[in-house]
Amino acid sequence: MIEHLPALMIAVPLFGAFIAPLLKKKGSAPAVWAVIITGVTLGMALLLVRQVLAQGMMVYVFGADKPTLVLPSGYRVPVRIIFEVDAIGAFMALSATLMSFIGALYSYSHVRNETGLEKYYALLLLLEVGILGMVLTGDLFNLFVFLEIAGIAGSALVGFRNYRGEASEAGIKYLIVSAVASLMVLFSIGLLYGQYGNLNIAYLSTQISFNTVDMIALGILFASFAMKCGSVPTHHWVPDAYTEVPSGINPTLLVATYASLYALFRVSFSLFGNITVNMSSLGWIMSILGVLTMFIGVTMALVQKDVKRLMSYHAISQTGYMLLGVGVGLAVLNDPAKLAAFGRDAMAGGIFHIINHIIYKSLLLMTAGALFYVTGTRNLNEMGGLARKMPYTTIAFIVGAAAISGIPPFNGFASKFLIYETSYQLSPIFAVFAMVTSVLTLASFVKVFASAFLGPPVKKYEEVREVPRSMVIAMLILAALCILFGLFPNVVLDKLVYPAVDALLKLGSYQTWGGLP
Repeated sequence: MIEHLPALMIAVPLFGAFIAPLLKKKGSAPAVWAVIITGVTLGMALLLVRQVLAQGMMVYVFGADKPTLVLPSGYRVPVRIIFEVDAIGAFMALSATLMSFIGALYSYSHVRNETGLEKYYALLLLLEVGILGMVLTGDLFNLFVFLEIAGIAGSALVGFRNYRGEASEAGIKYLIVSAVASLMVLFSIGLLYGQYGNLNIAYLSTQISFNTVDMIALGILFASFAMKCGSVPTHHWVPDAYTEVPSGINPTLLVATYASLYALFRVSFSLFGNITVNMSSLGWIMSILGVLTMFIGVTMALVQKDVKRLMSYHAISQTGYMLLGVGVGLAVLNDPAKLAAFGRDAMAGGIFHIINHIIYKSLLLMTAGALFYVTGTRNLNEMGGLARKMPYTTIAFIVGAAAISGIPPFNGFASKFLIYETSYQLSPIFAVFAMVTSVLTLASFVKVFASAFLGPPVKKYEEVREVPRSMVIAMLILAALCILFGLFPNVVLDKLVYPAVDALLKLGSYQTWGGLP
């Protein structure tokens, strides 16, 4: 079974997605089915991570006599569909499955009064399939196919509450952005295939000469994945999508966003990793984009009155930290002394911040969903005094707000501190902007806490009670992870993050799998 894990990671949620519509008119059966399927996939992801950390990269060839038979007799280049799972792919797969499980658990109560739940859970599982395919594949064309699957499923989920005009608008906007990004990726794939006759990432990375056509392909791929991960200046779709999507989908949609960030890193470090010129410039561009993204995101959040829209702008802002951390590493990639001194740690900070942000941002968006669930509004000016009515939601919010603001000992502090420390060594101004952004983030969440949870009780919310148990459990799991990742950051760094960083840095290992020259 272990050798088939990469294929099963796709097959199980895909099977679940096809079965879910058959459970229509079966009460809560689609919700229970989704929790079971996402739980099983999470278990397989844990096994996959253990296997990759113990044995190194897993290669799975679809349709071969043996799953590990990369080059059949007489072949000099890989031609079949191949999954290549290294530590960063396994890291992302674990993030995707964990958040899909949490999202399904939260959705059990959160959307139970909606109609069309069999479609909702089928789309949730399809979104999970798309993300997993993106982070496990070793082939550019399949990356495009799974990007399409994630984009279509994500846009349908953003517009799921189509009785709201805003949701339909956000869904269409998400679909257009996804379609444009996918077309750009497909065009660049065509450029590379026209030159080299192959789309395997490891093989291409040994062949790319960085001529004019390659430079155009790199530019298009960089721009398309930057747009899909919500980087400035193509971030406008993020607040609409994250605000209108049901809160149970927010965790998986967040991972879908960062699957595009993963693709951006894969293109920069693996596909074009052999290029010794211009990578430093690309790293500086990524770092500057990161600083702009974090600062513009947080300043836009400060003026919002809609609690979920405010948190969505913070999602943009936090993406900037990831771009900054990994950008610093890319900027010194070809300088072994600086890479050893601070570049590797900067990348660790950026990648650690991916999982930390997914956890605390999902938690915060779920608390916003809980507020909407009991009050029927997202307007902070119409809330107040809810702390006594919703004690578990209040605790979850405090933990999430402290984590996103970078307050010790929560998980956000651990990754942000690494980014402050290392980005300062490349340029002190980067670290200053990163710290100022954290201060503004804290101010923003103090405002939310005071508006929604403190103050005298609002008369029309006198009968309000805490949200249902499944929603509370989902939020408390994430709150616990915020605390555990903050108290024991070295465990996460050593077991998950640094192996993921090394997978990006050690291009030679990625290129030589399966006997490739």
